[in-house]
Amino acid sequence: MAMPVGRTRIQERNRATILDAALEVFSQFGFRGATLDLIADSAGLSKPNLLYYFASKEAIYTELLGTLMTTWLDPLRALDDIGDPRAEILDYVHRKLQMSREFPRESRLFANEILQGAPRIEAALAGELKDLVDEKAELIRGWIAKGKIADLDPYHLIFSIWALTQHYADFDVQVRAVLGGADPFPGADAYLELMFTRLLERQ
Repeated sequence: MAMPVGRTRIQERNRATILDAALEVFSQFGFRGATLDLIADSAGLSKPNLLYYFASKEAIYTELLGTLMTTWLDPLRALDDIGDPRAEILDYVHRKLQMSREFPRESRLFANEILQGAPRIEAALAGELKDLVDEKAELIRGWIAKGKIADLDPYHLIFSIWALTQHYADFDVQVRAVLGGADPFPGADAYLELMFTRLLERQ
């Protein structure tokens, strides 16, 4: 990947270090609880050095959220009208669960923002996110009309996929406590495939 014009490799590395540290801090404490001092300490940089790269806590948080929205929506964008409907939906379930396994901090960051009323991404939720979900809901309605999957409300199908996959990131401590510390993801993957396979079957 090419570096942005005007930035050196060291500058890019420091920005990446700051963003990774900020992700850790924001995912633990939320926007209100996070401070520039905490982020700088986590990044191993001085606060003045951090402020050289980002003007404020808000600037760091906004950049993280923008990147997160793109990453979070990519699996839904991949839902393809050419593929087999059940296979496409099950693949979406698997990819969302895998994201919860690989990106738990990002999931918690997003959840914290939503719980605060989404003040920094409300426009994206009402715009980019809504447009994409409307598009995929129409795709699912088309599959239903052709008799390829069960007659389900497409919006609530998508909501249920979000809820059942992101739970494993957002409530990781609770899940692992109940399971005695065991890795929940293999069992979750098998369970969700079985559940959604049955849900999508035409009666």
